[in-house]
Amino acid sequence: MTNEVFFMRNTYTAPWYKRVRTLVSSALLINVLLFCSQVHAAEYSPNFKNTEIVEFINIVGKNLNKTMVVDPNVRGKVNLRSYDSLTEEQYYQVFLNVLEVYGFSAVIMENNIIKIIRNKDAKTASIPVVGDENPGIGDEMVTRVVEVKNVTVRELVPLLRQLSDQSGGGNVVNYDPANVILLTGTAATVNRLVAVIERVDKAGDQDVQIIKLQYASAGEMVRIIEAMNKSTQGKPGTPTFLIPKIVADDRTNSVIVSGESQARKRIAKLISRLDSELESNGNTRVYYLKYSKAEDLVTVLQGVSKSIEAETKSASKTASRGSKSREVSIDAHDDTNTLVITAEPDMLRSLEAVIRQLDIRRAQVHVEAVIVEVFEADGINLGIQWFSPKAGFTQFNNGPAPLGQVAAGAYAAKTKDGEIVPAVYSSETGKKISDQYNKNNIEGDYSLLGQVLGSASGLVTGFLRGDIGAVLQAVSSDTNSNILATPSITTLDNEEAYFLVGQEVPIITGSAASSNNANPFQTVERQEVGIKLKVTPQVNEGNAVQLTIEQEVSSVSGATGVDISINKREIKTTIMADSGSTIVLGGLIDEDVQESEQKVPILGDIPFLGHLFKSTSNTKRKRNLMVFLKPTIIRDGIDMNRISKEKYNYIRADELRKQEEGLELMDDSNLPLLPKWNDQLELPPSFDEYMNKKQAMQSLDLPDITQDQP
Repeated sequence: MTNEVFFMRNTYTAPWYKRVRTLVSSALLINVLLFCSQVHAAEYSPNFKNTEIVEFINIVGKNLNKTMVVDPNVRGKVNLRSYDSLTEEQYYQVFLNVLEVYGFSAVIMENNIIKIIRNKDAKTASIPVVGDENPGIGDEMVTRVVEVKNVTVRELVPLLRQLSDQSGGGNVVNYDPANVILLTGTAATVNRLVAVIERVDKAGDQDVQIIKLQYASAGEMVRIIEAMNKSTQGKPGTPTFLIPKIVADDRTNSVIVSGESQARKRIAKLISRLDSELESNGNTRVYYLKYSKAEDLVTVLQGVSKSIEAETKSASKTASRGSKSREVSIDAHDDTNTLVITAEPDMLRSLEAVIRQLDIRRAQVHVEAVIVEVFEADGINLGIQWFSPKAGFTQFNNGPAPLGQVAAGAYAAKTKDGEIVPAVYSSETGKKISDQYNKNNIEGDYSLLGQVLGSASGLVTGFLRGDIGAVLQAVSSDTNSNILATPSITTLDNEEAYFLVGQEVPIITGSAASSNNANPFQTVERQEVGIKLKVTPQVNEGNAVQLTIEQEVSSVSGATGVDISINKREIKTTIMADSGSTIVLGGLIDEDVQESEQKVPILGDIPFLGHLFKSTSNTKRKRNLMVFLKPTIIRDGIDMNRISKEKYNYIRADELRKQEEGLELMDDSNLPLLPKWNDQLELPPSFDEYMNKKQAMQSLDLPDITQDQP
């Protein structure tokens, strides 16, 4: 025991032990001092009085070991006093608060640099884009993208802009295609706007509820509820989102309700009370039709009722139950265009669904046809004909007038000399009956010559020298024609329409005479000649229409030896076209070149001199004929009004043009003019209103505007 104590005493008093204890004590003291200095460095007590803001920024940057880049527009003096010790994070938030109060913002860059700029410039700077995980705090400038699910951002953005600092660094922008909102500003402001968006988005949340009916008809139920909603909408202050949307599903006899939960509950409660079984198994309904004819639907509904009755009987036999008769009565009242149906409730619902789908507004088709025909014809005839009483004559038929016909006409036109008529004596008595006299000259017949020369055109001349004569004929013709016709017609879907602009021409179809030819007669039929358009449209699903078309353009070309001849161009076809598109139905491009030469053999082949013994005729004809078609589907009254207005204004503009050009021999006021198109029909004013307005105009010495103006 004594030795152990001695050893311990010697150990504590040994020089090497003293040195070790001194080193350990020094290390512990240094650690305590470092810890205390770190604790002291992590606490800040900012106090500034009338300090330039630039100096304030530099001091904060030095304390936080941050590099500050200050905009030249940053100016002002800072007054700040804190009575609490702040951590480094709190100290930085106080720094951001001071900048926000003075209208500046701090933008943190990736290289540990902080830019101090104005608030209105911060929205376009590289501020961070945050989300729900790290939304940011305080006055830190951030950008956030918020998705909205139940309301439209176009209606929500004006509300948020009133809560945001639009003049400073705040900004609220909506992107409609994605239904999102882009928010820019301080983190505190952006988080507040996000909270507002979330609550408003929940308020707009609408669900869909399907209510299946057992006894009532879905279409009739929707009609009743919509009538009630219309009266509710008329009350002021009723929010739109409290009015649910209701749609009938006729296939499953269900009502689909979309809206707020309270509104859906109210509609569901009303439907459950109305969907009750009728006291009687039979029922009679009167259906007023809007578009269809009642007599046309009777046959269809009778077939549907028979089919439903057959299915019901088959199901009853399968279930080994006795099937009772399900009599159905369907009648049409033509005067009111209504259907009167008596049947059981389930049969009524089925027939009502059929009526609703058939009694719809049928589409119409406006068909415009464009017929363009361009015709050009050129012709030249040149020939000379010789004649001599002794040597004969030459005659060519490809000229305007053959020489033989001219000569015959000239001979018939000569005046015949008179002659002496001797006296006449009776053979029985020998007495003179009449004295001798001189017969007058007989004038020639010019009708044959006039007929021959009437068919000639151009230059026809000749000469006669002794027994030799010649006739020279020369003519050049040039014909140009441009025909444009634009017939148009409007008809219902699957209804044939016919259009004709022309005349009825009599055509001889037969003749007969009696035995002695005393009472001959002829049979005549009238044929339509002009522009005809017959079309039957069929509107298909989508924007296409199928057309069965008969297009005809005919005209009287002239008379023949038997009767008249008629030019006719006709197209019959079935096409498929999109609404509003122009297609070509058909066309003809025809070019005809003919050259005719008649000559005297051998003499007509002599160079240069041969033209004296031949006749040449050249003709060239070119025809371009095209038919175009443009169908337009008319599904509602707006399209019909637009097309009618275009056609009406086109005719009125043409009349205005003619009125501006005027007439040479008549007063321009006599020209007709359509009144202006009026889209809205207004009731005429009452007698008192008319007289008051007229007296007011007279007192002001103004023209009477109550009179109809063109």
